Amino acid sequence: MAGTLYVVGTPIGNLSDLTFRAETTLKAVSLIAAEDTRTSRKLLGHYNIGTPLIAYHDNNEINQAKNLVNKLNSGDSIAIISDAGTPCISDPGYRVVNLAKKEGIKVITIPGPSAVTAALSVSGIPTDHFYFEGFLPPKKGRKTHFELLESLPATVVIFESPHKILKTLRDIHSYWGNRIISVCRELTKIYEESFLGTVEEAEKYFGNSKPKGEFVVLVAKKGYALD
Repeated sequence: MAGTLYVVGTPIGNLSDLTFRAETTLKAVSLIAAEDTRTSRKLLGHYNIGTPLIAYHDNNEINQAKNLVNKLNSGDSIAIISDAGTPCISDPGYRVVNLAKKEGIKVITIPGPSAVTAALSVSGIPTDHFYFEGFLPPKKGRKTHFELLESLPATVVIFESPHKILKTLRDIHSYWGNRIISVCRELTKIYEESFLGTVEEAEKYFGNSKPKGEFVVLVAKKGYALD
């Protein structure tokens, strides 16, 4: 009988955010497939989880997905986790889930933290309709991406790194004008911050010091204004 594949959400910063169900699942499975085993060992050590780890990331995803499905078909139950948050959301996981479903293997979600919903909840801008873009193309296709997203009648959610955040803010201003945005930084961590204002104000605010931490940028739809 085939095992079960569990897609497990893990904390995006604060280790205390791991759910009880996630903890018990990670302890019960035969194997944990992790995006970065070094990062995941810190989390697993915090909860005294001794389940064996195997690396599953962008560079080995195609071959490792086949390997994991073979193990599932042999009866092993496996959990996949990312460095932070929910696997398959701008993180590896899609291929093994897709292949497992094709093989008729049961796939179960163990929901947990997500930077997308966490940022939306504290953004202060409309969340009834949103579009998750993730990371923008660094160069090729970037301009086209901005043009395609410009008229979306929804809040656009973008992930960004600290060394590219100022460029992205400048590009948003250049392509979309001085819109209302929320910029969230270091969500759930000690120095968590959530900015709300215009793009121009955000450029000045984050340009006053060297940006640190991971960012989620939420851009309100065209024409939206703060009350």
